[in-house]
Amino acid sequence: MTDKIVVLVTCASALQARKIARSLVAARLAACGNVVEAPVRSIYRWKGKVESAKEFLLVLKTSRKRFAAVERAVRRLHTYQLPEIIALPIVDGMRDYLKWITESVGPPKR
Repeated sequence: MTDKIVVLVTCASALQARKIARSLVAARLAACGNVVEAPVRSIYRWKGKVESAKEFLLVLKTSRKRFAAVERAVRRLHTYQLPEIIALPIVDGMRDYLKWITESVGPPKR
C-alpha cells in the first residue's frame, strides 16, 4: 500500500473540471488532474428523488496527507452544494511515477 490516492470529482462542466484541476496542480495539492471530456451520465438520489445529470469526471493524483487540503480547495471552487470528492488508495504503481507524485505535491525544491 502506498500513501498515494486518486481523488474522483464529478463536475457540472468540462470547463469547471479543468479550472479545478489547474488550480490544484498550481497549488501543489495534486500532481495531475485528468478531465474526462466525454460526459458521464450520473443517476443519483437527491432530496428524496432520483435525479439524472450529465457530468464530467475529474481524476486527481495526490497523497493522503494532502487530501484535507484538496477537499477544502475543491469545495471552494466547485459549484455544487455537495460535490463528489472521494479518495481511492493507490495500492501499488511504477516507482518513478509514485516518486513524481511525491515531488509534485510537496514543497518546491530550493
